[in-house]
Amino acid sequence: MTAAWRRLPPPARAIAVGTAAAVAAAGERDRDAFDTAVLSLATVEGSGLVLGAVVRLLVEELHPDGVDGDDIRRILDRCVPAAAGWQPPVDQHTMLLLLAGALGIHDQDEESAPPAPVVLTRHAVLLTADLLAAGDRPLDPYLGAAFAEIQRTELQD
Repeated sequence: MTAAWRRLPPPARAIAVGTAAAVAAAGERDRDAFDTAVLSLATVEGSGLVLGAVVRLLVEELHPDGVDGDDIRRILDRCVPAAAGWQPPVDQHTMLLLLAGALGIHDQDEESAPPAPVVLTRHAVLLTADLLAAGDRPLDPYLGAAFAEIQRTELQD
């Protein structure tokens, strides 16, 4: 646990610790540690919001001139096969929904049921780990920025 995370309230700290554990396990391709971390993280309220913010921050930084359809295709073409190689079943449509949702270009269709929280969490962590690796970036600054952004939004509402 980083020093900055010690100051987080317990629910946010659980998200930070769980996300770090899941992303580290994904980076090491440790199936058992990944499954354990994802199952735990999926039960923490707000984890999806934080993961979505981390994904958005990473995508925006990796594509400073904006994101277009080709960029999304390249992300999926890199992430899905790499993740599916060690973490089946990875679903490209779920990855696309997460990516589009994080970028604010897709709201869940009320007529179709969303994937289960553990499926969304699994895919969000795999997407996060891929984006971090693609940019050779550490998780901590993005996680911290995601919490700060969420806090600002909550204070403004």
